[in-house]
Amino acid sequence: MNIIPAIDLIDGQNVRLSQGDYEKKSQMKRTPEEALEFYAEYKSVTRIHVVDLMGALKQEALESNLVKKLSEQSSLPLEIGGGLRSLETIGKYHEMGVEYFILGTRAIIDVPWLTEAVKKFPGKIFVGVDAKEDDIYINGWTENSGVKIDEYLAEIEELDLAGVIYTDINKDGMGLGPNFENTARINNMTRHKVVASGGVRNKADLDKLEDLGITEAIVGKSSHTEEFWEGIE
Repeated sequence: MNIIPAIDLIDGQNVRLSQGDYEKKSQMKRTPEEALEFYAEYKSVTRIHVVDLMGALKQEALESNLVKKLSEQSSLPLEIGGGLRSLETIGKYHEMGVEYFILGTRAIIDVPWLTEAVKKFPGKIFVGVDAKEDDIYINGWTENSGVKIDEYLAEIEELDLAGVIYTDINKDGMGLGPNFENTARINNMTRHKVVASGGVRNKADLDKLEDLGITEAIVGKSSHTEEFWEGIE
C-alpha cells in the first residue's frame, strides 16, 4: 500500500478540518516543513498530498509561496489541490516542480475544461471526487454540485488522468474509518486508479483497503501521530 500523507494549509499553518468544516479546525503539532521531513523517513510514502484549504474556499491559489518552498525542500513528489481553477495556475505550480495536480470544483462542473487540462498535462491530473453518499460537493465541500458520482465517472472514463481521489466527506477527520463499501464500488466502476481518502485510522484500515483492490491511500489526521506508523516501513 502506498501511503500519501496530507499536509493541509491555512495561513501557512499545518491544520486539519473535521468533515471539511472550516469552523472545526485543529492545528497539527508539526509545521508543514517538519511534517515533510517526518514523512520522508518512510518507504511506504510515495508522494505528499498538499491542500490549500482557503484556496479551495476562495477559488484561487493562496499558498503558492509556501508550496514553492515545500517543493524545493521535498525529496518526494508533491500533489497540490485547492483553488486550481485555471490552466495558468496549474502551469505556475508545474514550474515550481509540483508533479501532480488535483482538480476539484471546476473539473466537476466543467468537463470540457478538464479535458483541455488533461491534454496539456497528460497523466498528471487527479480528479478530486469529494462526496456525501453519491452527491459530489464543490467549493471547499460547501456546496452540492448536483452531480452524482456514477454519472461523473462515466463522463471522464476516457481521459488520461493520473487517477481519481475519492473522499467521503462524512468520514474525513472523524477517526471512524474509511467508507469501504463506497470505495470498493467506485473502484469497480472505473478503469482509473482510485485513491482512498478520508477516515483512515491505522494499518488495519490500509490492509482492508488493499484487500479491496486499492493501492494508494491519503492519510490526514492519523498520519501526524507516531502510533499510526507502528509496523509501517
